Amino acid sequence: MDDDQPTPQQTAGPFFQPHSPQRASLLEPGINGTKIVLTGRVLSTECRAVSGALLDFWHANDAGEYDVEGFRLRGHQFADREGRYRLETIVPGLYPGRTRHFHVKVQPPNGPILTTQLYFPGERRNARDFLFDRRLLMTTADQGEQKAARFNFVLAFK
Repeated sequence: MDDDQPTPQQTAGPFFQPHSPQRASLLEPGINGTKIVLTGRVLSTECRAVSGALLDFWHANDAGEYDVEGFRLRGHQFADREGRYRLETIVPGLYPGRTRHFHVKVQPPNGPILTTQLYFPGERRNARDFLFDRRLLMTTADQGEQKAARFNFVLAFK
């Protein structure tokens, strides 16, 4: 994706819950699955860091199920002065009819909310997923027993 093109919008889906806890790690006792660390930056279309941008993440567990009663595998954080963020979590399982994905809402301070989804490269279900957008593919790598992923969000705002 070009660094000056805004990140595409996508649906929040049926499982968004407001008021998630502030945290940079969604790992907690009872969470199983392959660990992954997602990093990146929040930038403007002018390639400037968006300091203090809110990032709210949620996704399915390793069995493809969403927590709809609490905040397991849900959390928000704020980008640092350089627009950087870092999230520790697990690779989500396969939700019926969908490919693996993370949901995220990104909002610059006092700006509009971008709601989108991030996808994993090389997934067989990508080609059949009705929402899949290759512009939302993360860059991923294996790092021993865990994975690393990277994605930069580009926000269009005044």
